[in-house]
Amino acid sequence: MKCQKIRRDIFIYMLYNFSFCAGKKDDKDKGKDKDKEKKKLESVPISHMGKKKKKNKGTSGHSKLPNVTPNTKCRLKLLKLERIKDYLLLEEEYITNQEQIKSSDDKNYVKLKIDDLRGSPVSVGTLEELIDENHGIIATSVGPEYYVNILSFVDKDLLEPGCSVLLNNKTNSVVGILLDEVDPLVSVMKVEKAPLESYADIGGLESQIQEIKEAVELPLTHPELYEDIGIKPPKGVILYGPPGTGKHY
Repeated sequence: MKCQKIRRDIFIYMLYNFSFCAGKKDDKDKGKDKDKEKKKLESVPISHMGKKKKKNKGTSGHSKLPNVTPNTKCRLKLLKLERIKDYLLLEEEYITNQEQIKSSDDKNYVKLKIDDLRGSPVSVGTLEELIDENHGIIATSVGPEYYVNILSFVDKDLLEPGCSVLLNNKTNSVVGILLDEVDPLVSVMKVEKAPLESYADIGGLESQIQEIKEAVELPLTHPELYEDIGIKPPKGVILYGPPGTGKHY
């Protein structure tokens, strides 16, 4: 009897604990469900039906900071471009110097070629007649007339009959022009160098010497004598006689 009573008490105790735990668990589950429903209600935003949300334009611009430039990459890029610019300037200066050196070398080469064509020494002659642009007839003081070539680098506009030209010492080709403001016809009659001979070197001919002095020297040294007499001085004197008697003096 006692054993049955003890078993019954144990069974009642276990049944009580089981029902208590089950009720407690149900209460916990119900509490969790309530919390979930509460969170759902709190998370759902309030809908504004038929209304547009206003935007604060004034405060939106100040809320974000603008991007500040230049930054580190821009600075490095600037330094790189400056270095490239320096290299380009050096290259331009080098090319300019090379062009100047080349042009000067070309000029010197052409000048040397012209000097070779002219030859050295260069004789002087007179252009008697211009046949065409590349040919002419020249005369020298020590020989006959020559039909010669006129080189291409000679300025053809300055060539005219009677002008003084430079001649090659081998072929007598015209290689240059002597620019002179004096008329060529006048230069022929001009005495550029005074003669060294005097009247004392001439033996005899005193009367002829006196006539030459009166015709040539007195009009220049004493023109008043001719004015007093009332005659005009002669323009020149022609000497005649056999060859080799010194008439050209």
